[in-house]
Amino acid sequence: MVREKFLLGVVQLAMTADSDENLAGAVRGIRAAAARGARVICLPELFRSLYFCQAEDHANFALAEAIPGPSTAALAPLCRELGVAVVASLFERRAAGVYHNTVAVLDADGSLAGTYRKMHIPDDPLYLEKFYFTPGDLGFRAIDTRFARLGTLICWDQWYPEAARLTALQGPEVLVYPTAIGWHPAEKAEYGAAQADAWRTIQRGHAIANGTYVVAVNRVGHERPAGVVGEGIEFFGGSFVCDPFGVMLAEAGRTDPEVLVVEIDPARQETVRQHWPFLRDRRIDAYAPITARFIDER
Repeated sequence: MVREKFLLGVVQLAMTADSDENLAGAVRGIRAAAARGARVICLPELFRSLYFCQAEDHANFALAEAIPGPSTAALAPLCRELGVAVVASLFERRAAGVYHNTVAVLDADGSLAGTYRKMHIPDDPLYLEKFYFTPGDLGFRAIDTRFARLGTLICWDQWYPEAARLTALQGPEVLVYPTAIGWHPAEKAEYGAAQADAWRTIQRGHAIANGTYVVAVNRVGHERPAGVVGEGIEFFGGSFVCDPFGVMLAEAGRTDPEVLVVEIDPARQETVRQHWPFLRDRRIDAYAPITARFIDER
């Protein structure tokens, strides 16, 4: 059965060092999207704080919370009031010494519809996530809400076609990527345009290869939390929604908070997959080597 059309909201935010202020900004964005008819609303990665992974600092573990916990408790009544589902990316404290970068999906009745723990954990300059996050152990997931089945992935996951494929095979109408990505200021002039274009291109490729809508929701603003050596990160926004053929439906700017509301039509997914039947023509009998780290042909 093909689901009905619905409106999806994307809330691009600028973060501060004040967790409560960040929550208030997210609530304003959710309300703004809902006022325009959005039924599923997506927030950026780790929206409760500055992007703390720019430095290895044990004090930052105090930012973590349980799921369910304070953030889900704050958002659940809002979901019930507005009748919306919300995709919220949080720093999860699972146990002492075990922390995850986790998406919590709240349904329109305020219940916790499901969680996804980030599978691919980067370790790059100013993206020191391996210090903080245990790799996800829930696998790739699609989570049902009242309005849609959502494939939930997070930031660094967006570079991996395997993650998109394994999630898409579970039948979501939308792949959602809460994100925190930006430029190193010293590199922006030389590499910035190409980096942002690669980020957008790879995700449009996932939409086309899997015949599904893709949503990327980023943050904006220059962030240099206390203790960070260097210039920090300039988060480049550009949150967007593309359709199952890779057509860009909406794209936010690079510098300011913004709310996008876009129609998602599951019938479009059906039509695209009928005409470009990539899932039909997959050679699943020949893909076993994909689980190897590298294939030596000597």
